[in-house]
Amino acid sequence: MKISIALITLNEEANLPRTLESVMPLVRDGKGEIIVVDSGSTDRTLEIARSHGAKIFIEEWKGFAAQKNSAMGKASGDWILQLDADEALGEELAEEINRELDESGSLVGFWIPRKNFFLGRWIKHGGFYPDPKLRLVRRGAGKFEEYGAHPTIKANGRTGTLKHALIHNAYPTLRGYIDHMNSYSSSGAEVAVAKGHRGFNLLNILVRPKLTFLYNYIFRLGFLDGREGFLLHLYHAVYVSWKYAKAWELARKNKH
Repeated sequence: MKISIALITLNEEANLPRTLESVMPLVRDGKGEIIVVDSGSTDRTLEIARSHGAKIFIEEWKGFAAQKNSAMGKASGDWILQLDADEALGEELAEEINRELDESGSLVGFWIPRKNFFLGRWIKHGGFYPDPKLRLVRRGAGKFEEYGAHPTIKANGRTGTLKHALIHNAYPTLRGYIDHMNSYSSSGAEVAVAKGHRGFNLLNILVRPKLTFLYNYIFRLGFLDGREGFLLHLYHAVYVSWKYAKAWELARKNKH
């Protein structure tokens, strides 16, 4: 089997059909498989996964890195493509993956650029593109390492870069984005505490968010993405403030 598609899910009925349809060119006719590790969906997520022939495993939530590694560990393909449930492959990317795996030589992984959509707009500036992600690796050649809500794969060997991009339909609504930033800031706070950020530091809670906004919106040209870009960078700065405030709260709680 050439490739395994590995996903983790929780109530992803709105996103999952698009994601699974996009990987069909890689897995149909026995060329690959779809592995889904679900942490307790109560919507139609599992029904959708079954309809696309996925192998489904139900597991308690263990954290982002551990959950994704669990999905990858169940794969039997020569290569593993790890996707989030709100990501999809364009036709050209699927063709490129098929082609590159046949000509991969000694490479153990591939970085894939990613197009991030926010309120329906492709965000091209402010550090959000090309946003490369190492998601395609030989089985056994890499695994995720914990970094809060954004764990990354560490590969053991040479990697290449693909040309065509993943489509990340992350935040179609402001409510969804703010909910995610609230959750991610809690995970980020745990990382911050582990790095020694434990005090009530106005530099981190007030000044760092402002500098983050200025850097991404002005110096990295985020203003070129219009109103959507403004809101994205504004609320990302708020996320930074939340993260360090929650780090202080968490450290204080751990003392008692």
